[in-house]
Amino acid sequence: MGESNKYPGIHRDHFGGMTDVGRIIRDAWVFGLLPESETCEGWARAQFDELYAQVHVAWGPYGHLVSHLPPELRARHERIYAAAMQHALDLGWSSDLDDDDE
Repeated sequence: MGESNKYPGIHRDHFGGMTDVGRIIRDAWVFGLLPESETCEGWARAQFDELYAQVHVAWGPYGHLVSHLPPELRARHERIYAAAMQHALDLGWSSDLDDDDE
C-alpha cells in the first residue's frame, strides 16, 4: 500500500500486480468474487483482509491447488495468470525478484 494506505490498483502495483495483494485480486477474479474489471484501486487494507478471507474459503474445497480446480475454474485461472505474467514480463518483471524488488 502506498503512503496514503490506499492501494493504487492492480495495474499500477509493482509489475502489474506481481505482489501478494495482486495474487489475492487475481484469485478473487478466478472464483468470481470480484469482476475482472475490479482493480481495487483506492481500497484500504481492511478490505483486502476481508477479500483474502473469502479467497481462502473459495480455495478450500480444492486444497489450495490449481490442479484440483474443476476444468472451468482451471481454465479461468490459467488465462488470468498467463496474461498477468506476460504483462509483468513486458514491464521487466523477473520471477527471481521478490515482491519488494524492482
